[in-house]
Amino acid sequence: MPSFDYDNAFSRNIGWLTPAEQSQLKDKKVAVAGCGGVGAEYIVTLARLGIQHFNIADFDEYEVHNFNRQAGAFMSTVGIPKSQVMESVANDINPEATVKTFDTGVTAENVDAFLEGVDAYVDGLDFFALEARILVYQKCLEKNIPVFIAAPIGMGTAMLNFVPGSMTYDQYFNFSSVESLPEKLVLFMVGLSPSLIQLKYLVYPEGANFSAQKTPSTIMGVKLCAGVVAANVLKYVLNRGKIIAAPKAMHFDAYLNKTVHTHCRMGNKGPLQRLKYSIAKKRLT
Repeated sequence: MPSFDYDNAFSRNIGWLTPAEQSQLKDKKVAVAGCGGVGAEYIVTLARLGIQHFNIADFDEYEVHNFNRQAGAFMSTVGIPKSQVMESVANDINPEATVKTFDTGVTAENVDAFLEGVDAYVDGLDFFALEARILVYQKCLEKNIPVFIAAPIGMGTAMLNFVPGSMTYDQYFNFSSVESLPEKLVLFMVGLSPSLIQLKYLVYPEGANFSAQKTPSTIMGVKLCAGVVAANVLKYVLNRGKIIAAPKAMHFDAYLNKTVHTHCRMGNKGPLQRLKYSIAKKRLT
Protein backbone atom coordinates (compact mmCIF):
# COMPACT_ATOMS: atom_id res chain seq x y z
CA MET A 1 0.00 0.00 0.00
CA PRO A 2 1.44 3.42 -0.94
CA SER A 3 2.52 5.67 1.91
CA PHE A 4 0.93 9.08 2.44
CA ASP A 5 3.00 12.24 2.46
CA TYR A 6 1.19 15.54 3.08
CA ASP A 7 3.63 17.75 1.18
CA ASN A 8 3.56 15.46 -1.85
CA ALA A 9 -0.23 14.98 -1.76
CA PHE A 10 -0.90 18.72 -1.96
CA SER A 11 2.19 19.81 -3.89
CA ARG A 12 0.14 20.84 -6.93
CA ASN A 13 -1.43 23.60 -4.83
CA ILE A 14 1.97 25.26 -4.63
CA GLY A 15 2.17 28.22 -6.96
CA TRP A 16 -1.31 29.38 -6.07
CA LEU A 17 -0.21 28.86 -2.47
CA THR A 18 3.24 29.29 -1.01
CA PRO A 19 4.76 26.32 0.84
CA ALA A 20 4.35 28.29 4.07
CA GLU A 21 0.64 28.90 3.36
CA GLN A 22 0.08 25.24 2.60
CA SER A 23 1.67 24.41 5.92
CA GLN A 24 -0.72 26.86 7.61
CA LEU A 25 -3.74 25.18 6.02
CA LYS A 26 -2.61 21.89 7.52
CA ASP A 27 -3.33 23.30 10.97
CA LYS A 28 -6.71 24.89 10.20
CA LYS A 29 -10.02 23.47 11.40
CA VAL A 30 -13.36 23.86 9.64
CA ALA A 31 -16.84 22.93 10.80
CA VAL A 32 -19.31 21.75 8.16
CA ALA A 33 -22.96 21.19 9.06
CA GLY A 34 -24.72 19.02 6.50
CA CYS A 35 -23.01 16.22 4.55
CA GLY A 36 -25.44 16.10 1.64
CA GLY A 37 -25.34 18.18 -1.54
CA VAL A 38 -23.07 21.14 -0.92
CA GLY A 39 -21.86 19.85 2.46
CA ALA A 40 -20.25 16.69 1.09
CA GLU A 41 -18.66 18.65 -1.74
CA TYR A 42 -17.29 21.19 0.75
CA ILE A 43 -15.63 18.42 2.75
CA VAL A 44 -14.04 16.89 -0.37
CA THR A 45 -12.85 20.25 -1.71
CA LEU A 46 -11.45 21.52 1.59
CA ALA A 47 -9.73 18.19 2.24
CA ARG A 48 -8.10 18.33 -1.20
CA LEU A 49 -7.06 21.89 -0.45
CA GLY A 50 -5.08 20.45 2.45
CA ILE A 51 -7.19 21.48 5.43
CA GLN A 52 -6.67 18.68 7.88
CA HIS A 53 -9.11 19.14 10.77
CA PHE A 54 -12.89 18.93 10.52
CA ASN A 55 -16.02 18.82 12.61
CA ILE A 56 -18.86 17.50 10.46
CA ALA A 57 -22.53 17.00 11.30
CA ASP A 58 -25.49 15.24 9.71
CA PHE A 59 -28.25 13.00 11.10
CA ASP A 60 -29.35 11.60 7.74
CA GLU A 61 -28.46 8.58 5.61
CA TYR A 62 -27.80 8.46 1.88
CA GLU A 63 -30.73 7.57 -0.39
CA VAL A 64 -31.08 6.97 -4.11
CA HIS A 65 -32.67 10.38 -4.73
CA ASN A 66 -29.38 11.96 -3.58
CA PHE A 67 -27.48 10.57 -6.59
CA ASN A 68 -27.82 13.62 -8.85
CA ARG A 69 -25.75 15.93 -6.65
CA GLN A 70 -24.27 14.45 -3.46
CA ALA A 71 -20.57 13.49 -3.43
CA GLY A 72 -21.02 10.63 -0.96
CA ALA A 73 -24.06 9.07 -2.64
CA PHE A 74 -23.40 5.72 -4.36
CA MET A 75 -25.18 2.38 -4.43
CA SER A 76 -22.59 1.20 -1.93
CA THR A 77 -23.48 3.98 0.55
CA VAL A 78 -27.29 3.86 0.42
CA GLY A 79 -28.58 3.51 3.99
CA ILE A 80 -25.25 4.53 5.54
CA PRO A 81 -25.04 7.71 7.68
CA LYS A 82 -23.79 10.63 5.64
CA SER A 83 -21.39 11.83 8.33
CA GLN A 84 -19.84 8.36 8.51
CA VAL A 85 -19.37 8.20 4.75
CA MET A 86 -17.82 11.66 4.52
CA GLU A 87 -15.50 10.98 7.44
CA SER A 88 -14.24 7.99 5.48
CA VAL A 89 -13.89 10.07 2.30
CA ALA A 90 -11.88 12.78 4.10
CA ASN A 91 -9.59 10.16 5.64
CA ASP A 92 -9.19 8.45 2.26
CA ILE A 93 -7.95 11.74 0.81
CA ASN A 94 -5.77 12.48 3.82
CA PRO A 95 -5.16 9.61 6.28
CA GLU A 96 -3.71 12.14 8.73
CA ALA A 97 -6.93 14.17 8.85
CA THR A 98 -8.80 14.41 12.14
CA VAL A 99 -12.55 14.30 11.59
CA LYS A 100 -15.01 14.54 14.47
CA THR A 101 -18.53 13.52 13.49
CA PHE A 102 -21.84 14.62 15.00
CA ASP A 103 -24.25 11.97 13.73
CA THR A 104 -27.30 13.51 15.40
CA GLY A 105 -26.81 16.74 13.47
CA VAL A 106 -26.24 20.08 15.17
CA THR A 107 -28.40 20.62 18.25
CA ALA A 108 -28.57 23.05 21.15
CA GLU A 109 -26.83 20.39 23.24
CA ASN A 110 -23.80 19.89 20.99
CA VAL A 111 -23.40 23.16 19.06
CA ASP A 112 -20.62 24.45 21.34
CA ALA A 113 -18.65 21.23 20.90
CA PHE A 114 -19.31 21.35 17.15
CA LEU A 115 -17.76 24.82 16.90
CA GLU A 116 -14.95 24.26 19.39
CA GLY A 117 -11.61 25.50 18.07
CA VAL A 118 -12.76 26.03 14.48
CA ASP A 119 -11.35 28.71 12.20
CA ALA A 120 -14.42 28.84 9.97
CA TYR A 121 -17.95 27.49 9.70
CA VAL A 122 -19.27 26.37 6.32
CA ASP A 123 -23.04 26.05 5.96
CA GLY A 124 -24.01 22.85 4.15
CA LEU A 125 -27.41 22.48 5.80
CA ASP A 126 -30.51 21.70 3.81
CA PHE A 127 -32.37 24.84 2.74
CA PHE A 128 -35.30 23.99 5.01
CA ALA A 129 -33.19 23.28 8.14
CA LEU A 130 -33.65 26.85 9.31
CA GLU A 131 -33.89 26.26 13.06
CA ALA A 132 -30.50 24.51 13.09
CA ARG A 133 -29.11 27.19 10.78
CA ILE A 134 -30.14 30.05 13.06
CA LEU A 135 -28.80 28.16 16.08
CA VAL A 136 -25.35 27.80 14.48
CA TYR A 137 -25.29 31.33 13.06
CA GLN A 138 -26.03 32.82 16.46
CA LYS A 139 -23.29 30.77 18.11
CA CYS A 140 -20.84 31.78 15.40
CA LEU A 141 -21.77 35.42 16.00
CA GLU A 142 -21.13 35.03 19.72
CA LYS A 143 -17.80 33.26 19.14
CA ASN A 144 -16.57 35.53 16.28
CA ILE A 145 -16.48 32.61 13.84
CA PRO A 146 -16.93 33.49 10.15
CA VAL A 147 -19.87 31.92 8.32
CA PHE A 148 -19.56 30.98 4.64
CA ILE A 149 -22.63 30.16 2.54
CA ALA A 150 -23.06 29.33 -1.13
CA ALA A 151 -26.46 28.22 -2.39
CA PRO A 152 -26.67 25.90 -5.42
CA ILE A 153 -29.33 27.86 -7.28
CA GLY A 154 -30.13 26.61 -10.75
CA MET A 155 -26.85 26.00 -12.54
CA GLY A 156 -25.02 28.60 -10.51
CA THR A 157 -24.09 29.66 -7.03
CA ALA A 158 -25.20 32.51 -4.81
CA MET A 159 -22.53 33.42 -2.26
CA LEU A 160 -23.20 35.22 1.01
CA ASN A 161 -20.76 35.45 3.93
CA PHE A 162 -20.90 36.74 7.48
CA VAL A 163 -17.54 37.60 9.00
CA PRO A 164 -16.61 39.41 12.22
CA GLY A 165 -17.32 43.10 11.68
CA SER A 166 -19.81 42.61 8.83
CA MET A 167 -23.58 42.96 8.97
CA THR A 168 -24.93 40.12 11.15
CA TYR A 169 -27.14 37.34 9.86
CA ASP A 170 -30.29 38.72 11.53
CA GLN A 171 -29.59 42.30 10.43
CA TYR A 172 -29.40 40.95 6.89
CA PHE A 173 -32.13 38.29 6.78
CA ASN A 174 -34.39 40.07 9.32
CA PHE A 175 -35.58 36.72 10.73
CA SER A 176 -36.68 38.31 14.00
CA SER A 177 -39.34 40.36 12.17
CA VAL A 178 -41.55 37.31 11.54
CA GLU A 179 -42.83 34.48 13.69
CA SER A 180 -43.52 31.43 11.53
CA LEU A 181 -40.96 29.08 9.97
CA PRO A 182 -42.45 29.42 6.43
CA GLU A 183 -42.08 33.21 6.65
CA LYS A 184 -38.48 32.88 7.83
CA LEU A 185 -37.78 30.51 4.93
CA VAL A 186 -39.08 33.07 2.46
CA LEU A 187 -36.80 35.71 4.01
CA PHE A 188 -33.90 33.28 3.73
CA MET A 189 -34.66 32.62 0.07
CA VAL A 190 -34.90 36.26 -1.04
CA GLY A 191 -31.82 37.14 1.02
CA LEU A 192 -29.73 34.33 -0.49
CA SER A 193 -30.55 35.25 -4.07
CA PRO A 194 -31.52 38.92 -4.33
CA SER A 195 -30.86 38.95 -8.09
CA LEU A 196 -33.26 36.07 -8.91
CA ILE A 197 -31.50 35.59 -12.27
CA GLN A 198 -32.08 31.83 -12.13
CA LEU A 199 -35.82 32.24 -12.75
CA LYS A 200 -35.13 32.87 -16.45
CA TYR A 201 -34.62 29.16 -17.07
CA LEU A 202 -36.78 27.44 -14.46
CA VAL A 203 -38.45 25.36 -17.18
CA TYR A 204 -40.61 23.23 -14.90
CA PRO A 205 -41.78 25.26 -11.88
CA GLU A 206 -43.71 22.26 -10.58
CA GLY A 207 -40.34 20.77 -9.59
CA ALA A 208 -40.13 23.31 -6.76
CA ASN A 209 -42.60 22.42 -4.01
CA PHE A 210 -42.12 24.71 -1.04
CA SER A 211 -44.84 23.14 1.11
CA ALA A 212 -43.35 19.67 0.58
CA GLN A 213 -39.89 21.07 1.38
CA LYS A 214 -38.52 20.09 -2.01
CA THR A 215 -36.49 22.30 -4.34
CA PRO A 216 -34.60 21.34 -7.53
CA SER A 217 -30.81 21.28 -7.42
CA THR A 218 -28.11 20.44 -9.97
CA ILE A 219 -24.60 19.04 -9.67
CA MET A 220 -23.30 22.09 -11.58
CA GLY A 221 -24.59 24.38 -8.85
CA VAL A 222 -23.16 22.17 -6.11
CA LYS A 223 -19.68 22.00 -7.69
CA LEU A 224 -19.60 25.76 -8.19
CA CYS A 225 -20.59 26.30 -4.56
CA ALA A 226 -17.67 24.21 -3.37
CA GLY A 227 -15.15 26.18 -5.40
CA VAL A 228 -16.51 29.54 -4.27
CA VAL A 229 -16.66 28.58 -0.60
CA ALA A 230 -13.22 26.95 -0.54
CA ALA A 231 -11.65 30.03 -2.18
CA ASN A 232 -13.23 32.30 0.41
CA VAL A 233 -12.28 30.08 3.34
CA LEU A 234 -8.70 30.05 2.03
CA LYS A 235 -8.63 33.84 1.75
CA TYR A 236 -10.00 34.28 5.24
CA VAL A 237 -7.86 31.78 7.16
CA LEU A 238 -4.69 32.88 5.35
CA ASN A 239 -5.59 36.58 5.61
CA ARG A 240 -5.14 36.99 1.87
CA GLY A 241 -7.58 39.75 1.12
CA LYS A 242 -10.99 41.22 1.57
CA ILE A 243 -13.97 38.90 1.74
CA ILE A 244 -17.28 39.82 0.11
CA ALA A 245 -19.56 39.83 3.14
CA ALA A 246 -23.09 40.92 4.02
CA PRO A 247 -24.74 43.15 2.99
CA LYS A 248 -22.79 42.45 -0.22
CA ALA A 249 -23.22 39.17 -2.08
CA MET A 250 -22.44 37.59 -5.44
CA HIS A 251 -24.42 35.33 -7.78
CA PHE A 252 -22.65 33.54 -10.64
CA ASP A 253 -24.75 31.57 -13.11
CA ALA A 254 -22.85 29.26 -15.47
CA TYR A 255 -25.93 28.62 -17.62
CA LEU A 256 -26.48 32.31 -18.27
CA ASN A 257 -22.74 33.14 -18.27
CA LYS A 258 -23.60 35.96 -15.92
CA THR A 259 -22.32 37.34 -12.62
CA VAL A 260 -24.36 39.74 -10.50
CA HIS A 261 -23.02 41.59 -7.46
CA THR A 262 -25.66 42.80 -5.03
CA HIS A 263 -25.48 45.26 -2.15
CA CYS A 264 -28.60 45.16 0.01
CA ARG A 265 -27.59 47.95 2.39
CA MET A 266 -30.61 47.39 4.61
CA GLY A 267 -30.75 43.64 4.11
CA ASN A 268 -34.28 42.32 3.82
CA LYS A 269 -35.54 45.54 5.45
CA GLY A 270 -34.86 47.46 2.24
CA PRO A 271 -37.90 48.42 0.12
CA LEU A 272 -36.98 46.24 -2.88
CA GLN A 273 -36.27 43.22 -0.69
CA ARG A 274 -39.54 43.77 1.18
CA LEU A 275 -41.35 43.76 -2.16
CA LYS A 276 -39.65 40.52 -3.21
CA TYR A 277 -40.55 38.99 0.15
CA SER A 278 -44.19 40.02 -0.19
CA ILE A 279 -44.50 38.53 -3.68
CA ALA A 280 -42.67 35.33 -2.76
CA LYS A 281 -44.70 34.87 0.41
CA LYS A 282 -47.98 35.02 -1.52
CA ARG A 283 -46.76 32.50 -4.07
CA LEU A 284 -45.07 30.05 -1.73
CA THR A 285 -46.94 30.10 1.57
